[in-house]
Amino acid sequence: MRVLHVDSGREFRGGQNQVRLLTSELARVEGVGQRLVTKRGSELARRVAERGATVREVSWGPSLDPRALWRLYLEGTDFQPDILHAHDSHALQLASWAGSLSGRGPGHPVLVATRRVDFHVRKGSVWHRADHVIAISEAVRAVLVADGIPLRDITVVASGIDPDEVRRAAATPINVRARLGLSPDTPLAANVAALVGHKDHSTLLRAAHAARASRPDLHWAIAGEGELRRSLEAELARLAVGDRVHLLGHVPQADALIAEADVFVMSSKEEGLGSVVLHARALGKPVVATAGGGLSEIVPARWLVPVGDADALARRVIEALDHPAPVPLPPQYTASAMAAGVLALYRSLV
Repeated sequence: MRVLHVDSGREFRGGQNQVRLLTSELARVEGVGQRLVTKRGSELARRVAERGATVREVSWGPSLDPRALWRLYLEGTDFQPDILHAHDSHALQLASWAGSLSGRGPGHPVLVATRRVDFHVRKGSVWHRADHVIAISEAVRAVLVADGIPLRDITVVASGIDPDEVRRAAATPINVRARLGLSPDTPLAANVAALVGHKDHSTLLRAAHAARASRPDLHWAIAGEGELRRSLEAELARLAVGDRVHLLGHVPQADALIAEADVFVMSSKEEGLGSVVLHARALGKPVVATAGGGLSEIVPARWLVPVGDADALARRVIEALDHPAPVPLPPQYTASAMAAGVLALYRSLV
């Protein structure tokens, strides 16, 4: 079986890490050949190549670059894949066009796409043209069905992580409290997420404000960059919690940050699954989250609060600090289980 993966490689976040883990796991399977087409010089290209997988780096500018389309068409002609697997929206659009150039039908690859977000898809969008869609959670599947994609054309395969890899990455301390000028015993809640709208950091900041009266010693560390940084800095000033909430920017050693925190917090109003929560669970950390999207599938109900409810989020974080109750990582959320599910789907389609 030959699989041609496609990812635009514009960034390296949770979705790109899943591509890395999937290609790494499939490389161990006898009889499976694979290539990855992605942006030249991207972090995804570098990390996948480190694992020995075949990477075809292409010129891929913003959005739908015709150079990437042409290279994808050539790779398909040369490699002749059984499965053409697109891992993001831009990749899916180019993969669909490449399929049209070569002709769809018997002898041509099955077009598979992974949907990692629980945003709605427009009528007539390219997501309706995939032969099969992998949803990373039941929440994502529900949105796809509501938007008109047939249930028979969707398979849920949850994201997975390599727990040992996560623990190794967390083993080297970053001493975040010392960097922030805090004492070693300062209570710390951590969040790792891009500063974008659906992560709803505004609710997280309001929770920090609500928690201050009962836990004035509690600090909050937010790792991530994004388009909303300036507005969040303004909200920090308005809420007068700038001395308690720390916007750390991009933190390469995110697992070490999670390991050094007392509790991990997610405030998303929309979330495909939330693979960073799996990292926190692998590290034995209590997790408190809003019930946005797939988060309710990986966080116990006791530690979930309604989306946008800052007061409830504050109360649950304080409860987790006072009565920590970490939940082990279930085996179905490992990289090996994820790859096995994807491979089973490939085989059913070919």
